[in-house]
Amino acid sequence: MIQLLEGGAYLLNGTELVADNSEAVAAIKAKTGKDVVKEEAAKETIAYGILADHNTSGNMEKLKIKFDKLTSHDITFVGIIQTARASGLTKFPVPYVLTNCHNSLCAVGGTINEDDHMYGLTCAKKYGGVYVPPHQAVIHQFAREMLAGGGKMILGSDSHTRYGALGTMAMGEGGPELVKQLLNQTYDINMPGVVAVYLEGEPVKGVGPQDVALAIIGAVFKNGYVKNKVMEFVGPGVSKLSADFRIGIDVMTTETTCLSSIWQTDDEIKEFYDVHGRSAEYKELNPGQVAYYDGCIKVDLSKVKPMIAMPFHPSNTYTIEELNANLMDILDDCEKKALVSLDGAVDFKLKDKVRNGKLYVEQGIIAGCAGGGFENICAAADILTNASIGPDEFTLSVYPASMPVYMELVKNGCAAKLMQTGAVLKTAFCGPCFGAGDTPANNAFSIRHSTRNFPNREGSKLQNGQIASVALMDARSIAATAANKGFLTPATEFDGDFSKYKYFFDKKIYENRVFDSKGVADESVEIKFGPNIKDWPAMVALTDNLLLKVVSEIHDPVTTTDELIPSGETSSFRSNPLGLAEFTLSRKDPNYVGLAKEVQKAEKAREEQCCPVESFPEIEDAWKAMKEITPDADRNNTGIGSTIFAVKPGDGSAREQAASCQKVLGGWANIANEYATKRYRSNLINWGMLPFIIKEGELPFKNLDYIFVPGIKKAVEEKASVIKAYVVGNGQKKEFELTLGELTDEERQIILKGCLINYNRV
Repeated sequence: MIQLLEGGAYLLNGTELVADNSEAVAAIKAKTGKDVVKEEAAKETIAYGILADHNTSGNMEKLKIKFDKLTSHDITFVGIIQTARASGLTKFPVPYVLTNCHNSLCAVGGTINEDDHMYGLTCAKKYGGVYVPPHQAVIHQFAREMLAGGGKMILGSDSHTRYGALGTMAMGEGGPELVKQLLNQTYDINMPGVVAVYLEGEPVKGVGPQDVALAIIGAVFKNGYVKNKVMEFVGPGVSKLSADFRIGIDVMTTETTCLSSIWQTDDEIKEFYDVHGRSAEYKELNPGQVAYYDGCIKVDLSKVKPMIAMPFHPSNTYTIEELNANLMDILDDCEKKALVSLDGAVDFKLKDKVRNGKLYVEQGIIAGCAGGGFENICAAADILTNASIGPDEFTLSVYPASMPVYMELVKNGCAAKLMQTGAVLKTAFCGPCFGAGDTPANNAFSIRHSTRNFPNREGSKLQNGQIASVALMDARSIAATAANKGFLTPATEFDGDFSKYKYFFDKKIYENRVFDSKGVADESVEIKFGPNIKDWPAMVALTDNLLLKVVSEIHDPVTTTDELIPSGETSSFRSNPLGLAEFTLSRKDPNYVGLAKEVQKAEKAREEQCCPVESFPEIEDAWKAMKEITPDADRNNTGIGSTIFAVKPGDGSAREQAASCQKVLGGWANIANEYATKRYRSNLINWGMLPFIIKEGELPFKNLDYIFVPGIKKAVEEKASVIKAYVVGNGQKKEFELTLGELTDEERQIILKGCLINYNRV
């Protein structure tokens, strides 16, 4: 089904693979008559061409990218625009779309949800943007319908910003990277590796895009095969997939930890643009005659079976056939893994879902940018025709990804077919993807065609003893399970026929409801500020030395951004930096906020030219040890704050709040063995936090220890390869080493200034 090449590979004429070995050059010469040079062949990928077109540095090894368009949703756009405003924003320099698909439905009551929306609308008017009201479309569906373009690049403040199937290289990053684009700065990265995803064969009946995506994720996530690289989809199998099918695979590439994705394009994609009234945006994209890739994932589509990703990660994959055949063993293994994910805080069970030898689930959901596409829902309707989901615990909710998709489902009768079964159709909303909608009952098991199944993404609250779990599946198998009244069933068991539904896009919906400035800013517009919308607090520059208290120590193999700052109802406070910060690590380490705020007392005293030891006597021993190491260290040159250790933090969401919430609570740094994603590390840097790396092995410090980092400012300025640090206090001065990894000159300046706002402040 999935094969990973150990080394690189050449692709000839877009169809034939040649493994990169000692015989490769001669083989290519025999087939093409050309003498191939690997470095030149690497320039023949689709990805290289698009990156070259958008690079402003003149050096393809050190890219400085300017994007064609930007997009954000309402969890992030207030913070982004507030940051840009503090830095002198006068006009959006490129098209910028503000969607409202993460609205929290007033989860905490009051007006704060709609206040954010009015802020977005007035900013779109004032600075020349586009505003998509709530329930009209989820962010990525609107981008597919209205923003994507062949050979273009789009930057979004959501991790699933992926439009590669449409010939658009898109990236999901934290808000500060969008701020840079709004200020006419660049996105700076080293030239990424490019990995071919070579598709061959054709999916069998009942297999959908989520099945293919989960099979790939399961094969590449744990080994980091595509981490921070571009996935380029090529091969004869591409033409066997519809546009919607390709889109459904593409959006899930985020879960591989790749940087971005791009696909070869053809008449199927041309038709997509034609249908949406944007024919001019189509561009045929193909790799050159001989293209070199840094790796290759071979996917035989004909061998992909219906898949399931068990809690609590999209890479925890099995075929449904395998799960059903080894039910108790796999469920037992999942329960054991949950002990790690949930720290044993609750009694988590899955084996109690087995009824008469079959797995029973309580909830099915088809939603969002992954599941809410036209073809997915039509296929589900076909499977459920004349069926009933039954009157028992099992429920089914379907969220079309946009109003145009919803309207077409109404017109072609699929909406009625679904409703007749007992399913509920809802409007475009990302709630089931981030824990703000359709929360299951305690200990319930939900199957979802959505993007993620991390702990708490379903909306349960571990700290209150409430836990439900999510498995990821394709809409087709969710529908087959629903037809079987909640007993897990792969869609390949469906013996009926799938209809050929033609999609018609009605742009009048958006013309009648979406605000589009056409790029014209109106300075006279006054921005509407709700009472919960707060400015970022002042942040100080990096000091000569740092004294840090370790206030959380996390040893999970991977720590997600949802654990660093929970999603769901906490997102109601997204526009209030200090209010949101109260939820930092609340579901992973409830002690974190209190500990961070306590040590912050010392820093606030220092900034007010008061004695930090008197304000926070706990640091006295550490302060004394610090002075013994560096006699001239004092309150004028030594910042005091907190840090956390995590083995591999940052998988998941692009939300910058995972970093900014630590920052506003006095965080100066993270310490990790490695960072799961570029976007989380970038968020740390843009908020002035040091992305320390420590070698794997026994830690020289433990939670609640103090760490002194002398000369850190000089080390950043002089690009020191190794940074000396000390565990201090309680009679110890234990030396150890940290590194910072590669930093651009601009990133060093941002850290030195204290954050991106300070770097750009006017």
